[in-house]
Amino acid sequence: MSDNGIRLGLTADEVLQTTRAVRKRLDFDRPVPDSVLRECVEIAVQAPTGSNMQGWHFVFVTERDKIEAIAALYKKGFDAYRNSPMYAGRVGTGLGAQREAQQARVTSSAEFLSENMGRSPVLFLPCITGRTDDARMMVGQAGSIIPAAWSFMLAARERGLGTCWTTLHLGYEKESAEILGIPYDTVRQYALSPVAYTVGTDFKLAARTDLDSVMSWNTWSR
Repeated sequence: MSDNGIRLGLTADEVLQTTRAVRKRLDFDRPVPDSVLRECVEIAVQAPTGSNMQGWHFVFVTERDKIEAIAALYKKGFDAYRNSPMYAGRVGTGLGAQREAQQARVTSSAEFLSENMGRSPVLFLPCITGRTDDARMMVGQAGSIIPAAWSFMLAARERGLGTCWTTLHLGYEKESAEILGIPYDTVRQYALSPVAYTVGTDFKLAARTDLDSVMSWNTWSR
C-alpha cells in the first residue's frame, strides 16, 4: 500500500482501458512520494525483457531546476513538432466531425503540456543500456524498455497518478543527458513523461476506430 493510501481498486481491464495520456488534469501542486514511485518501478521491472538482460534504468527528476531545464528542451521539440506534418492539429483533418473534434481536444491538451511540463512534480525518463545504431538491436531494446515503462504507467494509474508518454525532447537527448548526468555514449533515453496525481480519477474509454478496420485474419485486409 502506498504511503498516502491511494489505490483505486481497478480491475486489470479497467486499468488498461483508462490509462490516458494525462495533461490538463495533472495536479502540479501536489507532491508525489518517492515510495509510490518505487512501488510502480517494482511492478515495472516484472515486465518481459529481451534475453533477460534487464538493461533498463528509470530516471526520476524531482529537483525544480532540472525539471525546468528538461521541460525547456521538450518545449523546443514541441515547437518544431508544431510545424511538422504530424502535428495533431493537422492529422485529423478530413476524418469526420467526431474525429476532428477529438483531435482538437488532443491538440489543445498537447499545447497545454508544452507550456506546463516544467510545473510537474516529477519527470520520468525510461532509459536502456547499450547505445547502438544497429536497427535490429534498437528494436530489441525497444521491446525491453517500452513494456517496462508502460507497466510503470499502468501501476501509476492504479495509484491515482497521471502520466503522458512523450518523445519530443529526444531531439535534444544529448543536452538532456548532460543535465541529468546520464552517460550518453552508453545509455539511450526512450521517452519523457510527467508524473503527478490527477484531478479526479474518473477516466473513461477513449473513442477509437471500429475493430474491423484494424484487424486482419491470415492475410492483410484494410
